[in-house]
Amino acid sequence: MPESVTRGFNALRVRNYRLYWISQVISLTGTWMQTTAQTWLVLRITGSPFALGLITTLQFLPVTIFVLFGGVLADRLPKRPTIIATQTLALIQAAIFGALVSTHAIQLWHLYILAVVQGIITAVDNPVRQAFVAEMVGREDLINAVALNSMVFNGARIIGPAVAGVVIAWLDIAPTLFLNAISFVPVIIALLMMNPAAMFNVPPTSSGSVIEQLKEGVRYAVRTPTILLVLIVLMAIGTFGYNFTVVIPLIAYKILLTDSVGFGALWSFLGVGSLVAAVTTAYARQITIRRLLIAGGAFSLIFLAVAFSTQFGLTAILLVVLGFAGITFATSSSTLLQLSTPDALRGRVMSLNTLLFVGSTPIGGLLIGTLSEFSSVPLALFICGILCLTGVIVAAAYQNAHRPAPA
Repeated sequence: MPESVTRGFNALRVRNYRLYWISQVISLTGTWMQTTAQTWLVLRITGSPFALGLITTLQFLPVTIFVLFGGVLADRLPKRPTIIATQTLALIQAAIFGALVSTHAIQLWHLYILAVVQGIITAVDNPVRQAFVAEMVGREDLINAVALNSMVFNGARIIGPAVAGVVIAWLDIAPTLFLNAISFVPVIIALLMMNPAAMFNVPPTSSGSVIEQLKEGVRYAVRTPTILLVLIVLMAIGTFGYNFTVVIPLIAYKILLTDSVGFGALWSFLGVGSLVAAVTTAYARQITIRRLLIAGGAFSLIFLAVAFSTQFGLTAILLVVLGFAGITFATSSSTLLQLSTPDALRGRVMSLNTLLFVGSTPIGGLLIGTLSEFSSVPLALFICGILCLTGVIVAAAYQNAHRPAPA
């Protein structure tokens, strides 16, 4: 096969990463199936946009509170055993969820508790897994590995919701949740099969207290212009744009009035554009700030267009383009942060990425749910799109102000 074709998959030459990547295909598909099932179940029980926004807030609030400490743990603990532990806990959470639904014992307060538990697991798991990528492949293949991670994530976002929609329509919600529980098993097996001697190990950081190490990571991020610029855009788009677990159900349930199959299809349209963007990024030789800002601006404008669409076909097309812009932005931001951070601080800086991209969801999710409840879904999406665009403009102004003066 020509080198120009295989270049986009260079990181898969590393056995440890290959095991990890293949297992993620299965696990993330299950995760997206559960995400789809959970949001559909909330709307089935309550029919309330506010309840949907609240459960999203509860799911991601622990990330907001604890993820920076998770980043410190990522730099202090051996990453592979830590991920095995978090994946085992996620398996248990999914199995309990499935059992409650299958026995018809599930109540709204159960969903709230399960969402909080999932958020606590994510707060530790996410920064550790992001930092673990560099240990598996080294800096040489880091850009490619980040893109391949995005590829499998978005491939799962296509397959998972579509499969969940069909499974829910034929068998109801409980089997979807049990399938997710089973999907964690391949990840645990893959991690156990890895060769520790082939890792690009970074010695765990042990000097200083947890608080001192947390402050060290934040100081480094704030004082490094490239990292701070990325974080500015992440704060806006992560908070107000990347709330798809609220946005997609509201579009399906309140605007397009579609069923569970159509709901799953909307997720898949978003995933198609995301997957194409991830494949494109896998062949990129470098990632630049310009690419980040263009992608962020495009995402904001398409998000505004989605707010005004009332036709299923048009919304589907817009979601494909939105997915492309969103993942081009997400992979650019993650790669720039990884490459701009020394190994010893990677867990802590990547926890800031998780905080602003995932942990800010309680703010945006609750805002969209509340505005949709008391005004309308289109108005809520429009306001959030404007806030995303504002963040991109502020970041562009920051870049211009810190551009090196001509010699």
